[in-house]
Amino acid sequence: MTQPVLQILFLTTVAFLLALVSTPLLTHFLYKYRLGKQIRDSASAPIMSSLHAAKSGTPTMGGILVWLTTLVVALLFFYLESFNLAYFNFLTRRETILPLGALIASALVGLVDDWFNIKRLGPKGGGLTMTHRLLIYTAIAIVGAWWFYYKLAWTSLHVPFLGTFDIGLWYVPIFIFVIVATSHSVNLIDGLDGLAGGTLLTAFVTYGAIAFLQGKYDLASFCGVIAGSLLAFLWFNINPARFFMGDTGAMALGVTLGIVAMLTNSILLLPVIGFLFVLESLSVIIQVLSKKFRGKKVFLSAPLHHHLEAIGWPEPKIVMRFWVISAVTGVAGLIITLIDQGL
Repeated sequence: MTQPVLQILFLTTVAFLLALVSTPLLTHFLYKYRLGKQIRDSASAPIMSSLHAAKSGTPTMGGILVWLTTLVVALLFFYLESFNLAYFNFLTRRETILPLGALIASALVGLVDDWFNIKRLGPKGGGLTMTHRLLIYTAIAIVGAWWFYYKLAWTSLHVPFLGTFDIGLWYVPIFIFVIVATSHSVNLIDGLDGLAGGTLLTAFVTYGAIAFLQGKYDLASFCGVIAGSLLAFLWFNINPARFFMGDTGAMALGVTLGIVAMLTNSILLLPVIGFLFVLESLSVIIQVLSKKFRGKKVFLSAPLHHHLEAIGWPEPKIVMRFWVISAVTGVAGLIITLIDQGL
């Protein structure tokens, strides 16, 4: 048990240090080429525009720090395997190649979306529309579902305290729904300095612990590397943010979190561990439906964190309280896992 713990902690530390020392280079690049985020105009989002007008021009694409560090660490120890460092190689077909591939693929798509936002390209001059994003999430999810179903032969769904059930082909649409819902929810919560980074950090640490309890040490190491990278990212992303995560980070990490939940066969814990992601999505759904059928809003602004801003909560207060909630729900997910496994 000591060796896997050492592996995970070592890789997490390497990722943290690598991301930390790389940040000045990334920051210099983002500021030099003025890759700043464009805040939505007052016509389409009057409340959010008034609250965040001062942030316009702050560099985006900061999520590059997370996914690029994860990729570099993974490839570094993969190629160092021949130098008696095989123990630290965590790239395996069954556990980590798919989530790493999904992380990079969705990150590149998000990178294009960030570029569109910076250059005011796209249908509305602010990057990809929600419909386009959902279609992209679905396309990535379909590839992942195919890999799980046909390559890994996964057809089972675990229900805590009740057991594991073979659901056959139903696994595919469930997989697609989980990936799309998770990625969309993470994208929604990425709206305040440090908010997405902190809540994602808790989620990946929790799922890393779950993977460890299941004996999936390579997957746990993968989660640890992402967590270490996120920790370094947060050092520069807390209010006032030096840069924003951007879609290249939020899109990639949302998709990857969903895949990790599937790999640990604990998707029913995702609404618990990622309770805030669910809450943010629900606030948007409620807002849209209320405006459509009642002709008026429930929240001053959606998602929920913008409503809290609008009623006067300071941004750091919202972020810190969301971090506390995410820590509590993460622990709740671990407690359920431990009881379910009879530990």
